[in-house]
Amino acid sequence: MLFQFDSTAFTPGTAIAGGALIGLAAGALALGAGKIAGISGILGSTLNDLTARTRPDGWRVTFLAGIVIASFIWALFAPVPGAGFDQSWPVIAMAGLFVGLGTRMGSGCASGHGVCGLSRLSVRSAAAVAVFMGFGMATAVLSQRL
Repeated sequence: MLFQFDSTAFTPGTAIAGGALIGLAAGALALGAGKIAGISGILGSTLNDLTARTRPDGWRVTFLAGIVIASFIWALFAPVPGAGFDQSWPVIAMAGLFVGLGTRMGSGCASGHGVCGLSRLSVRSAAAVAVFMGFGMATAVLSQRL
């Protein structure tokens, strides 16, 4: 198994708070700046700017930095209990590359389609969410059986 999580250590309060914060951030970005909080799109645009040697938009850099910094701060004060990886770094890197490829093929990621697209009642996002959730469930089941 690539990732293990101790379901007995799950705390719904922090999950609800995290979901609310994600929704608040996505809503603030949409209402305040008219932008979609799709992480793969934000990261992809920033990397494209950097490779083209142009200055990336400040809001994109700030948004990405906030995600990274908040993750480190959370890990310092409240590490995820019972979570860990039991695969080698090359396998984890390959899995990440496949996820990146999937987000490019699907024209967005879970945050863009799932959080922002569904809240805007986008049919395209509903189809994308159905596909990646279906494949995610199938992958989880197959990885448990193999």
